[in-house]
Amino acid sequence: MSALDLRTTSETPQKSLDTLQELPVTTTTTTKKIPKKLTLVPLIFLIYFEVAGGPYGEEPAVQAAGPLYALLGFLIFPFIWSIPEALITAELSTAYPGNGGFVIWAERAFGPFCGSLMGSWKFLSGVINIAAFPVLCIDYIEKVVPALESGWPRKIAILISTLLLSFLNYTGLTIVGYAAVMLGLVSLSPFIIMSLMAIPKIHPHRWISLGQKGVKKDWTLFFNTLFWNLNFWDNVSTLAGEVDEPRKTFPMALLVAVIFTCVSYLIPLFAVTGAVSVDQSQWGSGFHATAAEMIAGKWLKYWVEVGAVLSGIGLYEAQLSSSAYQLLGMADLGFVPNFFAIRSKRFNTPWVGDIAIHFDYNWCLVYDLYRYHFVSEFLIQFRYAVRVCIFYLVEKEIARVEKALQDSNEASRFDCYVLGTICFSGSYNGYCYQDCLPGEWFDDCGCHWILLPYEYLQDKKVVQV
Repeated sequence: MSALDLRTTSETPQKSLDTLQELPVTTTTTTKKIPKKLTLVPLIFLIYFEVAGGPYGEEPAVQAAGPLYALLGFLIFPFIWSIPEALITAELSTAYPGNGGFVIWAERAFGPFCGSLMGSWKFLSGVINIAAFPVLCIDYIEKVVPALESGWPRKIAILISTLLLSFLNYTGLTIVGYAAVMLGLVSLSPFIIMSLMAIPKIHPHRWISLGQKGVKKDWTLFFNTLFWNLNFWDNVSTLAGEVDEPRKTFPMALLVAVIFTCVSYLIPLFAVTGAVSVDQSQWGSGFHATAAEMIAGKWLKYWVEVGAVLSGIGLYEAQLSSSAYQLLGMADLGFVPNFFAIRSKRFNTPWVGDIAIHFDYNWCLVYDLYRYHFVSEFLIQFRYAVRVCIFYLVEKEIARVEKALQDSNEASRFDCYVLGTICFSGSYNGYCYQDCLPGEWFDDCGCHWILLPYEYLQDKKVVQV
C-alpha cells in the first residue's frame, strides 16, 4: 500500500506526509456511485452455500472414524479452521472491500505477480469444484429418472441444467442472493423434521461409540470430509464490492454464517447417529436420505433427495458468482484482459466472466476433470498458507498507515477524528478525492474503492493513493 497524503486548501505542514499535492475537490453531482445491492440476509445464505449447503456430504466422517470422532470433529474443527478463516476474511474484506477479494489482498501484500498467481490458483480450483455440482444434481435426479444414468441423455441433462443455472446467475447478484435464501430454507427443512422425529428414538450411548470393532479407521477420509465441509470462507470476499456497508455487513454475515453452518451439520448428525443403528460401512454420501426413510418413511427420503438437488443448485450459484466477480476484480487489477470486467447494462453482472467460467467447467465435464478434487484440495491448502502471510503483512501496513494519518492529523491541526483506520484500495490512475462522508463509496477517475479513514471530516480533504 502506498503512502497517503492529506491536504486542505489552507497551509499544510511539511512533515504531514511524503508528497503533497493540491487537487480540486469534486462535488456529489460529479460522482458516480457503484450500486451495492447485497444486504445482510442474502449475504449470509451466499456464504452458507459457499461453504456448506446443508448436511449433505458429512456422512463419510462417520464411515471413516465412527460416531464419536465424527461429532467431535464437527464440534472442534470449526475452532481450528473455520473461525480463524472467517475472521481473516472479515478483517481483510472490510479493509479492502472491492471485487476480487483474496486477489487484492495478495497483490497488496506481495505485489502483482503473487496476486495474479493467487487468482489463477483459485480460479482453477473453483472451476473444478463448480463442475461437480451439476453432476451431483443429476446423480440424485437419475434415481427418479433412470434414463439419466448414462449416455447422451445424461450429458444433455447436465448441459441444460448448467445453461439454466448460468442464466439465473446472469440475472444479478440480488436475485441470486434471495434465491439462495429460498434454497437454503427449503433444503434444510427436511433435516429439521427428521431431527424432531428422531428425538423419541435417540439412544445417547450411540454418540460415544468409537465405531465397529475390526473396522479400520480411515483418517484421510475423515479429515478430508471435515475440510471439505468446513472450508471456503474466503470465497465470498470476491463479492465485497457488491455489498451494502461492507464494514458492518461482512463481519455480522460471517458470524451468523459460521454459527448457522455448524448447527446445520451438528443437529442432524446427533439425531441420526443417536436414532439409527446400521453397519458403519453404510455411512457413505447420501446416507441421510436412507436414515430419513428409516426414521419417518419414504416421503421424507424423497424430500431429502429433493433438498440435495436444491442444495447443489445453491452451491453452484454461490461459487459461480464468486468466480465471476473474482475475474472482474482481476481485470480491474490488470491481471486478465479488460473485457472480463464488462458488465451487463441491464443486470450489472460480469457476463463475460460468466461465459468464460461456463466454457471452462463444461470442458472439465467433458473430460471428467471434476473428479480430480485432489488438485483443488492441494491448491486450497497452499493458498491458505499464503493467506496467513498476507494477513500478517496487511495488518502491519494498516497499522503503519493509521499512525501516518494520526501524525498528519495532529500536524495539520484538523478538527476531526481518526477512527480505527480501514484502508480501502484506490485507483491506479491517480487520485481519489471527494467530500468524505462516512460509509459512502465513490468512483472517481476509474476508482472502484476509496480510502475512508475518518469518521467525520469538517473540511474537504484530498486523498492521494
